[in-house]
Amino acid sequence: MIATSQTIDRMTGKLSDQSLLFQYTVKLVLIVSFSELILYRLVSRLGMHLSKLAQEHGWIVPTFTALTQIGQWLLNVVAILLFLALGVAGINRLASRGFTGLNLIVIPCVALLLLLTVGFLLIPPAFLGSAIYNFVALVVLVCLMVEYLSAHTEWSHRAMGITYLLGIGGWLYYQIVSTIYSFIGTVAAPPLVYEAHRGGEALLVLSSIFVMWAYGRGVSFRTRNQRQRRRAIWFWAISVSTFTLMLFLDYLLHRYDAGMAENIRKAADGIGWIFQFGMGYTFFLPFAIYMTGLLCWSYTVIKLLTMGRLAGYGLGLMFIAGYALLYSNLTLMVVLGAMLLTMDRYRRDATDSAPAADASMAGRPDSLVGEHI
Repeated sequence: MIATSQTIDRMTGKLSDQSLLFQYTVKLVLIVSFSELILYRLVSRLGMHLSKLAQEHGWIVPTFTALTQIGQWLLNVVAILLFLALGVAGINRLASRGFTGLNLIVIPCVALLLLLTVGFLLIPPAFLGSAIYNFVALVVLVCLMVEYLSAHTEWSHRAMGITYLLGIGGWLYYQIVSTIYSFIGTVAAPPLVYEAHRGGEALLVLSSIFVMWAYGRGVSFRTRNQRQRRRAIWFWAISVSTFTLMLFLDYLLHRYDAGMAENIRKAADGIGWIFQFGMGYTFFLPFAIYMTGLLCWSYTVIKLLTMGRLAGYGLGLMFIAGYALLYSNLTLMVVLGAMLLTMDRYRRDATDSAPAADASMAGRPDSLVGEHI
């Protein structure tokens, strides 16, 4: 009997393949991070925007105060969970790959980030400490993204990974260079910080759209599955209609009622202000583009989470953190998300199988094997 060797692709990116401690920690990190985003970084800013209404309605101040306090509590909880998740993820990387390759850089840098985070709780960081922290985070993200790009050869994955790295790298460059210039005490303007800040935001929004290209398959009209085809028709019809409506909404409202258009424009500015302070987006691009990125990202992440893919948890954390990483827990959130993204991959395993002719011989009654298998 001559055995033939075949290779099959096995998905190693299931969260269920990990330890129970890691599973529940990652799930809690995602849930608590999303709750903190809503209650602390967005709702608390909304309460500041409703200061005029608070003078007329007494329930607004205590309600938003309570929500803000809950959000601050969640902020502390997610920081503890991030420490635990990064620690377990680092141990798993060492156990599976050893202290070789990119682990020589990733593991020490992640440990340094955790130590700096604890140290900054005791001693507030000065300009130099903040610059070092952001530089170490940038080194970790570059190494993790290099690992991701080497394991994923599809153009869609590489486009998503490169645009995200350049996008978040634009913010980190803006922070590092501005902080160093402030530490030196020079009055000269840092080079290309404005361009890096705006370009990074645009690339991050583009990356949120590429997320669907890379992982959101199943909304194609070419599929033979009738359910998927109907889902694709509904998805693209809603997406195109929403994008077109958002793109021309201001013009149509101005033609219908100029006063109403002006009021809605002011309300939109307030929403933009809330998201700017909560996630760092300045909304200098057309609002429809941001909505497209949100729709593509949310659809893909929900799909991946229902499949139990680590990529869903990683992408969720990476974009929940937002663009402006104003807190250390947001930086750690991005690092953990990138680590989860690198863990979601296909592994080729070799299997030995016998020819079909030999298999048919084994099933005959007069064979030596008989029917006792």
